[in-house]
Amino acid sequence: MVLNVFLLVIGFIILIKGADIFVDGASSVAGNFKVSKMLIGLTIVAFGTSAPEFAVSVKSLLSGNGDIVLGNVIGSNILNILLILGVSSLFHSLNVKNNTVKKELPITLLITTLFVVLLSDHLFDNKIPNAFTRSDGFVLLLFFSVFIYYLIAMARNKIEEQSKEKYMSIGKAFAYTIGGIVMIVLGSNFVVDSASFIASSLGVSEKLISLTIIALGTSLPELVTSITATRKGEYDIAIGNVVGSNIFNIGIVIGLPVAIFGGISHINFNVIDLIVMLVSALLLFIFSYNDHKISKREGIIFLLLFVIYYSYIIYIG
Repeated sequence: MVLNVFLLVIGFIILIKGADIFVDGASSVAGNFKVSKMLIGLTIVAFGTSAPEFAVSVKSLLSGNGDIVLGNVIGSNILNILLILGVSSLFHSLNVKNNTVKKELPITLLITTLFVVLLSDHLFDNKIPNAFTRSDGFVLLLFFSVFIYYLIAMARNKIEEQSKEKYMSIGKAFAYTIGGIVMIVLGSNFVVDSASFIASSLGVSEKLISLTIIALGTSLPELVTSITATRKGEYDIAIGNVVGSNIFNIGIVIGLPVAIFGGISHINFNVIDLIVMLVSALLLFIFSYNDHKISKREGIIFLLLFVIYYSYIIYIG
């Protein structure tokens, strides 16, 4: 137990320092290639920080732990919006660009809605239980491929004007970006493994662990990266990180493993989990649409919802 507490602390230290290096590297990559920082946030940052979720999902699916696979994605997507953007907005209001409001956020809402529908078989036919099949995985992969096509088109059509900001060399920028990802993944692994061991020792259920400790642990890269980006004034990276991660979580973290290795025959989640995930995505769109920013007040609303939801699942868990 003492060793796991020590590894937990070491994991947080590596994670925080890795995020600092990662944000500096990713920002310089955007500057060197003259592409928008939102695009970097939606791709390199989002996919890099979602690596822990993907690793956990593949490992859990192969081990037959379907609850952990789904709890990981559902919990992480809720955390990304309610906790990560909530905490980040306390440091500074997060400005959301018009293109993000019109395109990326509706895509996030659409794929989240699609995911909820695919998980709700019993709602449409009460004679069959909820399940997530291989064909459902292919549907999510198809939607994700459309998102990738959109990103490629955006990269071709949108070149950022040269700014006066000085960036590190391209080689150093990539070294920082890759090194930061490695530190983030390593640190999050220490945190998740140690926290899961401690929770299991205390008799906490698998479902509760997946929705809380594993979801929070695999979302730590997004949390630390978004907070670091916000404190450095890189609001596009902070927003893009969360939006891209949520889309990646649904399309790749669960869609790809299920399409390859097979579906999840029995789903042990109640409708509240899915509603909170969908409402979180909807609120993100509404708040951003109103005044093109997520204010401190709206961040506090996110955090209050986070506390209410997690108090509920801990109570019933």
